[in-house]
Amino acid sequence: MVHLITEAVAFGWPFLVLVVGISFYKQAKTKDAATRQSMRFNTMVGLVAAFMLLIAVVNYRDNFGTSDGMLPISLVMITGLAFLMGIYFTNIGALMKIGGFMFFVAAALSGYGNWLPQVEGGFPPPEVKLDFQSMTSQQLADEGEKIIFGGLGQSKVQGAIGKGQCPLCHGFNQGFLSERAPNLWDIPARSKERLKHENYHMDDPGARDTAQTEAFEGSGTATTGQEYIAESHACPSCFVVPGFGVKGTNDKESPMPRIHKPPISLTIGELAAVDTWMYVREGVESPAYDEIASAYEKFIPEKDRPQASEGGDEAAAGGVLATGKEPITDLFMKAGCPACHTIPGIEGATGKVGPLLMEGSNAPKRLKDSGYEGRAKSVREYITESILNPSMYVVKDFPDNQMPKDFGQKLSAGAVNKIVDYLSSLEEGKDIPSLEEFN
Repeated sequence: MVHLITEAVAFGWPFLVLVVGISFYKQAKTKDAATRQSMRFNTMVGLVAAFMLLIAVVNYRDNFGTSDGMLPISLVMITGLAFLMGIYFTNIGALMKIGGFMFFVAAALSGYGNWLPQVEGGFPPPEVKLDFQSMTSQQLADEGEKIIFGGLGQSKVQGAIGKGQCPLCHGFNQGFLSERAPNLWDIPARSKERLKHENYHMDDPGARDTAQTEAFEGSGTATTGQEYIAESHACPSCFVVPGFGVKGTNDKESPMPRIHKPPISLTIGELAAVDTWMYVREGVESPAYDEIASAYEKFIPEKDRPQASEGGDEAAAGGVLATGKEPITDLFMKAGCPACHTIPGIEGATGKVGPLLMEGSNAPKRLKDSGYEGRAKSVREYITESILNPSMYVVKDFPDNQMPKDFGQKLSAGAVNKIVDYLSSLEEGKDIPSLEEFN
């Protein structure tokens, strides 16, 4: 406020001097004492009104086009000025009061408009296709961090999850206890040790006793640390780190999805960025982009390699994932549900990290669970609550804080409703409904 007063004096002192000068000139020509006293009073009122007008003008000038909510103050001051003038200058009182009321309405509407959350207009930013091959190691590492954690600098934020969805299961810091998947701290060095494990069978993939022995027929096995990392992403079940297999499979099958496949679908460029970040963050020199890409090409057939979208390789997981207008299968894929959950009727939804989503049967049982402390009263409410606030009730044998907690921002209301509609229709012993009903 001090700033506004100072600016108003500096901006309008000639105007104030003129008002005072004219007043004193008229008083000097008036002989009646009562009239002169009335004129002096009116001069003071006029000075206050003029000063308010100047402050309003300065405030309007300084805050026009900004989003700090200060602009309506100008209209409020002009409203006060108009009513003040209307009271003490009766010959124009009606006009001033009408004008003051109009400014009051304008100030109220403007203030309400500034109070509402603002959406910046203008053209959308141009889509830029990322050329991973021409990036430096640091640039690749930055993009890798965005893919893993959703943004640059987010690797230090607990619960940050990007397009790659890696933090859902993996830890990335020394000493961090990873219950569902190996800790990826120092993986560039430890990947070479994995090749020497007695169950890896580097020279004879046929000797492996796992759900899948090769990424594809004839691909063979990894022979370098980088190839091991690539094979682990492309074929997680080719070698399962002891203790991290699907429960009941004796470490013959990995719960990890193949991340070049839907719903994650990382391109080779994105995979190279992820790997580069894991080297750079350890202070280790990363292999060249071409070397990393060649490692992935060894284990991913050309027909299975995801292509960059028209808008370029998307490295971040920001923005809305789904609007609800998508076919139900596409909707689940965009939300990433199949990476962790098995969803009857949805092709590719065979994840084992999270619970089976047979919610038409599961939800009623969980609502009756003595450990349930949520607010849901119906199946639909329970499913919605589980999507938007997954920690409200944690299914037995599945750790908390594994499911992303930002679906409320990344899925539209229509998308959530469509997911709830489908999941609530899945019941044990009943036929899976036609997907056409939900498209």
